[in-house]
Amino acid sequence: MESSEEDDEYPYIESIIPQSKIDSVHQSLTEKGIRKLCCELLDLKDAVENMCGDMRTKYLAFLRISEEAVEMEHELVELRKHISSQGILVQDLMAGVCREMDDWNRSAGDADDAQDKEDPLPDEVTDPKSEFLEKIDLLLAEHQVDEALEAMEAEERNCPDLKGSVEMSSYKSAFMERKAVLEDQLLKIAKQPSVSVAELKHVLTGLIRLGKGPSAHQLLLKFYATRLRRRIEAFLPSCSSCPHTFPATLSKLVFSNISVAAKESTAMFGDDDNPAYSNKVVQWAEREVEYLVRLVKENASPSETASALRAASVCLQDCLNYCKVLEPQGLFLSKLFLVLFRPYVEEVLELNFRRAQRVIFDMTETDEGLESSSDFLAILSEFAIASDTTMTDCSIRFMQIVQDILDQLTHLVVLHFGESVLTRILQLYDKYIDFLIKALPGHSDEDGLPALQDNNVLARAETDSEQLALLGAAFTILDELLPKSLVKVWELQIENGGGEGESSAALNSSAAPELKEWKRHMVQAFDKLRNYFCLQFVLSFIYSREGLTRLDALIYLTEIPDDSNLPSLPFQALLSKLQQLAVIAGDVLLGKEKLQKILLARLTETVVIWLSNEQEFWSAFEDESNPLQPSGLRQLILDMNFTVEIARFAGYPYKVVQNHASVVINRAINIFSERGINPQSSLPKTEWFTEAAKSAINRLLTGSEDASEPEEYECEEDDNHIVLPEIDEEEDSDSVETSSLSTMDSFESFASASMADLESPSFTDSES
Repeated sequence: MESSEEDDEYPYIESIIPQSKIDSVHQSLTEKGIRKLCCELLDLKDAVENMCGDMRTKYLAFLRISEEAVEMEHELVELRKHISSQGILVQDLMAGVCREMDDWNRSAGDADDAQDKEDPLPDEVTDPKSEFLEKIDLLLAEHQVDEALEAMEAEERNCPDLKGSVEMSSYKSAFMERKAVLEDQLLKIAKQPSVSVAELKHVLTGLIRLGKGPSAHQLLLKFYATRLRRRIEAFLPSCSSCPHTFPATLSKLVFSNISVAAKESTAMFGDDDNPAYSNKVVQWAEREVEYLVRLVKENASPSETASALRAASVCLQDCLNYCKVLEPQGLFLSKLFLVLFRPYVEEVLELNFRRAQRVIFDMTETDEGLESSSDFLAILSEFAIASDTTMTDCSIRFMQIVQDILDQLTHLVVLHFGESVLTRILQLYDKYIDFLIKALPGHSDEDGLPALQDNNVLARAETDSEQLALLGAAFTILDELLPKSLVKVWELQIENGGGEGESSAALNSSAAPELKEWKRHMVQAFDKLRNYFCLQFVLSFIYSREGLTRLDALIYLTEIPDDSNLPSLPFQALLSKLQQLAVIAGDVLLGKEKLQKILLARLTETVVIWLSNEQEFWSAFEDESNPLQPSGLRQLILDMNFTVEIARFAGYPYKVVQNHASVVINRAINIFSERGINPQSSLPKTEWFTEAAKSAINRLLTGSEDASEPEEYECEEDDNHIVLPEIDEEEDSDSVETSSLSTMDSFESFASASMADLESPSFTDSES
């Protein structure tokens, strides 16, 4: 029984769930409920916010509509008032008309009744002037300007006192007041922004009829100026999308507006009969041109870019053409435009050539806008094989940037700024030459060349082939590429210079002198590089690495002569050195035979020039402690003749070498004569020296046993004949002397120079 009672007291003891499980279950259910409730609250919050936003928007719309309704109500009230006033006016008019009709009928009846009376009373007469003024007031109140104007003109015709200079009467004063009111109404119509051209012309005609021509003319010009401003303001935002051509559109807008305004002014005011109006049109047109120039400056690309140069060229081209079109209308604006626009064009040219300097000389500078011309690359890349690529890149950049600048120019820019462009190209080429000189061996900071930055220095051209490649690139630019580019620009100028033959011929004759002077300076700039190369080449040949001279006076004072009749070892080495250089030049300067001859001729000249100017050499002869021998004088004269024969045999100009050799020989003969040696008795005939020099050349070139190998000067003799072209000895020497950089002296060959310019040595004042 006890056990059963316990079972009854605790019947489900086995199914009791642990408290921890109960807590976990309730906790999980509570979290889910809370999360769900949070989500619902957030959704409710968003819905409330959206509803509030909609309510706010609708409320604002309601307020706006309410305000508009109030304004509309006010307008309706004003409209009712206006209608009421108009109704009253109409009623007054009707009453007045009826009263006048009654008075007229009554007066007509009274007149009939008074016919039989002996002393009739005079009828009361109304004042016609007052009636006219009332009529004008009515027309002005209704803004019927045309009817009011016609009425005033009719009254002036009927009453001459209104237009005369008589004393001001009360009627005339009232008439003038109403005339001023009419003028104000016409002016208000003309000044409305939405007035059309036809309406404006109608109003201006009315002002002219009122005698207000100056005011009407001023309104006409102001109207066209305002219309131009609106058109330009609408166009300016698109300028950035067309930086090259936007000046063409601007100039068309401005000058077409000037043309239309001038035509309308002539048609309405007769400018030919009244110079005051034409002068005002000219002054107004000048202000519009100033406005155009300012717009182009403000909206153009940066002045150093090619886009700015092209924009300036297009603007100048189009504007001058438009100015020419306006000249028959009496508007001569070309000079004014050039005065205003010239400083800007000069600034753009200057900054573009400064950019060109950075592109050419700064190896880190890049200009992606430059187009690579296949002609430039094909021609100048030939020198990259024999030199460092950076040297060739400098030359290619030079032509690319110059061509890029020239491509932006129009023919009228060339006509007015051609000399300035040529001057800047010359300055750029001169800096380019100085740049190349710094790459040649032997250059030092004391050479007087402009200092360049660290990143503006080329690698040294150590070998002969690299140095010749520099010369070849500079010469090709001078003689071939640059003239070709410039001729295209000047030919374009001649083709488009004018439709008549006279203008084209004048243009050609005016361009030729500046090009001739320019090409002379260009050749002088190249001469700096050529002369520097020749001088350094000769100095490296004359002096050893230890600084000792190989061409010493002791050769002619101490050496024992032999019977071989050969030149001294330095001059034998000179022949071998020139032969080796000619072989290298034939490979590096392939197709540039003209330059090869110029360089080799200049090298030969430089040796003789150096000898004639070397005071230490001549001091040894003048020193009385050094004994002189007739054989030394003979050897010196043979060496000079040998040098002349090298030039003659090689086929390049030798007259300059011969002249300087004669100076050396005469100086030596004078020194020997002063020292007591009679040259006439100790020297053979002149023909002997010439034949001995020719024989020596043949023996040295053919490798005869009698020829001495100049091992001391590290020059190797070539077993073959010299590679320089040999000339016919019977050929007239004058034909050899007249070599030149170019055989053309015409306009197309403006970069060429005569040999007289190139052969003039620049080492001493006594040279010619």
